[in-house]
Amino acid sequence: MADLPRAQPAVKAPARPRSVLFACTFNAVRSPMAEAIARHYFGRSIHFASAGLKRGEPNGFAAAAMAEIGMDISRHRPRTFDELEDANYDLIVTLSPEAHHRALEFARDLAAEVVYWPTPDPTATHGSREMILDAYRETRERLAQRIKSYLHRPWESQR
Repeated sequence: MADLPRAQPAVKAPARPRSVLFACTFNAVRSPMAEAIARHYFGRSIHFASAGLKRGEPNGFAAAAMAEIGMDISRHRPRTFDELEDANYDLIVTLSPEAHHRALEFARDLAAEVVYWPTPDPTATHGSREMILDAYRETRERLAQRIKSYLHRPWESQR
């Protein structure tokens, strides 16, 4: 008898995360925007938080760009990874190279998936107020698209 090909084991989709951390350099623009967007789309079905390598200052352009779509981040207070000592996340999404390196260290003792989504920093934009605000809008839209597509993917059921 000829050897028959063996059936390949089914590849299981990862379990849907219950807790997601968004991380950037200062936790003042990209990660708070991502946190607010994710909360808007997924509500309380997933716990969302954000942090940075360093604590930046709240950013008025980020707040304005988010307010345009009905999301208020004006009360967000930046925090660092060091303030997350007892936190446990299933998924850590990093938005800057510096945050990615720190997240890998942070997740070393966690069973967390760490993914890197390169996201341009709109604070580097110069020009008129409208040009700067457009950069923040573009960041907001990129994050919204990425969050919706990533978190709406098929997940293994959790029993």
